[in-house]
Amino acid sequence: MKRLHWPSWMPVDPYVLLLLGTVGLAALFPARGTAADVASGASTAAIAFLFFLYGARLSTREALDGLKHWRLHLTVLGCTFLVFPLLGLAARGLVPVFLTQQLYQGLLFLTLVPSTVQSSIAFTSIARGNVPAAICAGSFSSLVGIVVTPLLAAALLGSGGGGFSADSLVEIVLQLLVPFLAGQLLRRWIGRFVTRHKKVLGLVDRGSILLVVYTAFSEGMVQGIWHQVSAVRLGGLLVVEAVLLAVMLTLTWYGAKALRFGREDRIAIQFAGSKKSLASGLPMASVLFGAHASLAVLPLMLFHQMQLMVCAVIARRRAKDPLEASHEPAGERSPTPA
Repeated sequence: MKRLHWPSWMPVDPYVLLLLGTVGLAALFPARGTAADVASGASTAAIAFLFFLYGARLSTREALDGLKHWRLHLTVLGCTFLVFPLLGLAARGLVPVFLTQQLYQGLLFLTLVPSTVQSSIAFTSIARGNVPAAICAGSFSSLVGIVVTPLLAAALLGSGGGGFSADSLVEIVLQLLVPFLAGQLLRRWIGRFVTRHKKVLGLVDRGSILLVVYTAFSEGMVQGIWHQVSAVRLGGLLVVEAVLLAVMLTLTWYGAKALRFGREDRIAIQFAGSKKSLASGLPMASVLFGAHASLAVLPLMLFHQMQLMVCAVIARRRAKDPLEASHEPAGERSPTPA
């Protein structure tokens, strides 16, 4: 959680700086020829290993315990995979005034990826919300996203998604779903090892994502994709994403209140239902978009940093709110999962 307070006035995630540095490295020294083949193979292996670790970490017992709070989880899933995509489709009207077709495809893909886990938990904790619910909600979203995100991409992006095709679904299964299931099956034997070496494996996670980013942006540089993006278009994208984030933060907070969730649950819903996962979205984009992945992940990278900065401010303000539990009828409070 220290990274959310660096510096105190503007919580820039140091990992985002590493991502930007990786983008700069790919721009200056893109992988070509044999080096590109090696980087692509390493990236494929890294993605598979990444999702293997996701599967090995997810506790089946905790997931089943979390099902007791099904109303909250359905609300978060509805925000992530229904409301977000609908807003993404509505943004189609901004082409070509604010967005190019390629940037719109990336924005639409952003709305399809699952929610975050780590930052949702951190912000919910800072705001004194329902942390166990945030843990389960983020985990369920990541699990559902492995299947739902490619299906939504197939339905909404189609062949116009910059290289997206039916073959991409097969690649998703082989590179993401199969390793994830393998991790779940082997969790009984390797779960303790994964938990014991959580910090080291966390570095492996982040290193794998950096490799995916370098490979994707190298391909984009070689293909000359970045010549299609101007500073004005990037400014328009930032404005659109700021509006998207503001709408989702408002809908999740007041929508959860209308559904009669208690304060702690509303906090968990707001932070889990308004954010998108960079860790899940980057590997998926690499598989789905191929050489066009660099433009596809650009909106996600920008949105990721924006949501960290905005949600850090909101979490600190929520922490100062008076508790509402004593004013709510007991029957209207949502149960907290074990």
